[in-house]
Amino acid sequence: MKKAVVALAGTLDTKSTEYQFVKDEIIKFGCDVLVIDTGIFGGSVFEADIKNDEIARAGGVELEDFAARVEGDTRVRANLAMSAGLAVILKKLIAENKIDAVLGMGGTGGTDSLSAAFRQLPLEFPKMLVSTMASNNTKPYVGNSDMIMMYSVTDIAGLNSISRVVLSTAAHAAAGMANGYTETKKMTAKSNPLIAITMWGVTTPFVMKIRGILESKGFDVVIFHAVGEGAAMEELIDSGIIDGVIDAALPEILNNKLGGIFDAGPDRMSAAGRRSIPELVVPGAVEAFNFGAPETIPEKYNTPERKVILHNPNITSLLATPDELVWLGEYVANHVNSNSAPKAVYIPTLGLDRYMAEGGPWFGGEYLKPLFDAIKSTLNEENGKVEVVEMENHINDEEFAVAVAEKFLQIYKEK
Repeated sequence: MKKAVVALAGTLDTKSTEYQFVKDEIIKFGCDVLVIDTGIFGGSVFEADIKNDEIARAGGVELEDFAARVEGDTRVRANLAMSAGLAVILKKLIAENKIDAVLGMGGTGGTDSLSAAFRQLPLEFPKMLVSTMASNNTKPYVGNSDMIMMYSVTDIAGLNSISRVVLSTAAHAAAGMANGYTETKKMTAKSNPLIAITMWGVTTPFVMKIRGILESKGFDVVIFHAVGEGAAMEELIDSGIIDGVIDAALPEILNNKLGGIFDAGPDRMSAAGRRSIPELVVPGAVEAFNFGAPETIPEKYNTPERKVILHNPNITSLLATPDELVWLGEYVANHVNSNSAPKAVYIPTLGLDRYMAEGGPWFGGEYLKPLFDAIKSTLNEENGKVEVVEMENHINDEEFAVAVAEKFLQIYKEK
């Protein structure tokens, strides 16, 4: 039976001793190893299976272009080229079923270069990076991928009683993932249509009811927590994995506009239109944006009109102004307009989340009218009729959830 293969990628010119140790540990665990050298200089205590000049050419450059000077801008360009080349090589190896996992190690430069390549690999393919940066903000490196980052504790510069333990653990983890990859791949074979739903904690009852209905009808449902995960949903829609979307938690929009912490980027709500997939939109929690603990709220937003809520000790929720509600309504409607697939908008007039439920801190009155009016006045028929349904319900009412689920099933069938 063929052994699983771990691709071991990194700069052998500076870390060949450490890579040799990890290679030996992986082999002890029963896997083969394919070493890929992404170093700009030559020199290593052992020979790579895929050498750095091949990686450079795959990235569109010749290695000697960077041989004379690798400081400053030249070094950045060299790392970008090697990262691009590594991504090309790894994708080819995966397509040819020649590797079952990839492992890399790096400091700041290596982490940046390796992670940029690893992020481009398929969702289910095991990818792991041992890094000095893993105890810091890992979002720039992991992005929306399923890459694993492990903190190296020490710099990756020599072997000692600490680094041996850390690197050995990483080697065994990579070998374990490689050995399991054949079985993991089977889970990615799609049989049922995959529907994405966005959710916030304060809209959970609504989403759980819809999920149950859709699953009973033979759909697979994937839920994205709207604390920035909306960016991952957009990326997966663009990749063609998602067959339809119920976009029902939208606080990431105002977080992006006002610099809040739950920011999914400026592209939120765009992918469904680009891919033309069935879309049902509910403006759940669209009126909210967020910061951390109360002391982290910028002074300009910490005002009475924002009606600040302490969601938990580390998360605060703030309320949109009337002008921001109009902007949000136009934003939502314009993005729905861009979709040529069957689509609908459902509006629960009695509240968009638990904050707005009776007895909640944001309950009361006609506050949401500017939002609803802006949505209805901005929707058009340029890409087909958009059905707008207003229901005198709170978003978490079972009656509203059932109506949304039934409408989605209808527009999905139309598609």
